[in-house]
Amino acid sequence: MGDPSEAPEARPLALHTWRETLQALWDWRILSLLMLGFSAGLPLLLIFSSLSLWLMEAGVERRAVTFFSWAALGYSFKFVWAPLVDRLPLPWLTGRLGRRRAYMLLAQIGVAGAIVGMALTDPAAGGWALTQMALFAVLLGFMSATQDIVIDAYRIEIARPEQQGLLSAAYIAGYRVGMIVAGAGVLFLAAHWGTSRGNYQFEAWQSAYLIMACVMGIGMLTTLLTPEPDSSKQQAQLAPAGQHLRLLGVFLFSLLGLVLVFWGVGRLGAPLLAGNGPLWSLLFEASRMALALGAAFALGWALIRIGFASSEQARITWVEPVLDFWHRYGWRTAALLLALVGLYRISDIVLGVISNIFYQDMGFTKPEIATAVKTYGLVITIAGGFLGGILAYRIGVMRALMWGAILSAATNLAFIGLAMVGRDLTWLYWVVSIDNLAAGFASAAFVAFLSSLTNIQFTAVQYAIFSSLMTLLPKTLGGYSGAMVDGLGYPGFFTLTALLGVPVIALVWLAGRRLQIAERPP
Repeated sequence: MGDPSEAPEARPLALHTWRETLQALWDWRILSLLMLGFSAGLPLLLIFSSLSLWLMEAGVERRAVTFFSWAALGYSFKFVWAPLVDRLPLPWLTGRLGRRRAYMLLAQIGVAGAIVGMALTDPAAGGWALTQMALFAVLLGFMSATQDIVIDAYRIEIARPEQQGLLSAAYIAGYRVGMIVAGAGVLFLAAHWGTSRGNYQFEAWQSAYLIMACVMGIGMLTTLLTPEPDSSKQQAQLAPAGQHLRLLGVFLFSLLGLVLVFWGVGRLGAPLLAGNGPLWSLLFEASRMALALGAAFALGWALIRIGFASSEQARITWVEPVLDFWHRYGWRTAALLLALVGLYRISDIVLGVISNIFYQDMGFTKPEIATAVKTYGLVITIAGGFLGGILAYRIGVMRALMWGAILSAATNLAFIGLAMVGRDLTWLYWVVSIDNLAAGFASAAFVAFLSSLTNIQFTAVQYAIFSSLMTLLPKTLGGYSGAMVDGLGYPGFFTLTALLGVPVIALVWLAGRRLQIAERPP
């Protein structure tokens, strides 16, 4: 299986004229993905920054506030239930809307319902109210991650590979706008209605969150108006309902096992952590999560072994999508592609972890950073995303991917100039411009590349695995960025992040040699 000749047959690169490229921007799919991206970006900050400020104003202790970030763990482990989204039909909804739109609408209703539940819960009451808020936050994270799974699969299935760059650019733009609405928008509304750190008003936060639940109607309306992908209709043959229920049972029992082990280890280990430092707490929480995940997988395996669910259906649902990728590309090419997926974003993610601290160390004020990075930088990122999508359509995915890798590494060197100049607003805006333009460009090209790797039979699960893998190593390494800066200084650190991009460029070149991503003419 490792012979390159077994990889998919190379096809000639299809170049599109600028007229064809501009015409492609007016496709209905672009507007649909813009709206669906908005729907996907809205829930994230309602779990993170906006909820954290709400809890702090309500008098919840800081330790408990940070624990709420675990509600978003579903984004990291969504590949676990993505196979169920690919295989299990929903009563009534699948027959009326189709496989993809049924799950999309269910997830969006779930997101809106979780937001309403949070809005009706006052965390200042403590006790059960705080537990209820945590449960609604977990539900929001789970439903939001499910929505991401389905939208990614839907995007891949409604368009040809060469159009994925444009669709991913539209999706990223909508996602960013959704994050602004859920972040700055919620804070503006809450402050407008009179709540503050010293004057907590539950009704203000309640009204702001209820408005966010209503705004989710944009995604629901888009789901109802857009068509079901033809490929999804063709793949609708599924196992008998009883087997579906048993597979769902395996997943739910495994999930219950994870929760019980995570909770039980926490209760038993709490006395041991008293008086210990943050390093012990971090090691304990990491071990706690590892034990809970291990218990969940062991319970699922045991249920399959005793015949609770069909081992054949379990294999088709969870194992076959993984084996398909290795069989299609061969072991050597598949390993190369996975290495590229895991490393492509390493330069900008490792640097991004420390960027705001760097700006503060250079003497820039918080308003200056907010204006340059969060407002101006957002616009540049969206522009870079559309540029990357357009060029991926115009010159091909692999060429755009190579340009993205080169730009991501090279633009990190601009931070060395800012480190030497110090507090200079002109330099700040110049660095933010080229860095965010490169990041947006590379993201759009990379999403198009990931989309081209999936098999239409296993779209949801394979893309979920890729999207989880692409941030695992970069974010892990990014956790050590502070120690790197202490040891190397800022110029040395930025040089290192640029050098981290050199192997990525080599991997893109090797991947281009071993396979040609199919770019069929329209």
